[in-house]
Parts: sequence; C-alpha cells; structure tokens
Amino acid sequence: GFMEYYVWRCDFNSTELKGIEFTLSYYYNKIEYARFSSSVGEYVGFTKFGVYNADRWNKDPAEMATRRAEKETYCQHNIGVWYSNV
Repeated sequence: GFMEYYVWRCDFNSTELKGIEFTLSYYYNKIEYARFSSSVGEYVGFTKFGVYNADRWNKDPAEMATRRAEKETYCQHNIGVWYSNV
C-alpha cells in the first residue's frame, strides 16, 4: 500500500528566534510533494499534486498564520527540552 506522512523539523543554531528554521514536509509513497519552510514563508510544491496543494494552502490566511507561528510556538517552545536531552 501507499503511505502519506508528514515530517515536522526544527533546525536551530541558537535558542533565539532568528536562529531557528521550521520545516514541515509532506510525503506520499516516499516522495516529498510539498514543503513549508519558515525561511521561505510559504508552501512550495514539488509534484503536480504538491503544486496544486501549495497554491491552495498559500491562499488560506488561517493556514499561513498557523504555519508562520510554528517557529515560535513549536520550535522555540521545545528548544529547552531538546537541549537538556542532548
């Protein structure tokens, strides 16, 4: 069968917000079809299906506000936990 999954990732060089990048990647059958990156600030599609969805998501103000806030609410919030485990 086929599998769809998402990968949430925070890359950071410091605990400050400017040193953090949030990435959300969407995969179907092991192929990445769309990605949101906080450094780009919007979704980018890599396949026909991904381009279609990226355009749709980029036009949704609620979706964009949620994703743009993830860097602070998800990444920065959890950095202390991740650092203490390392």
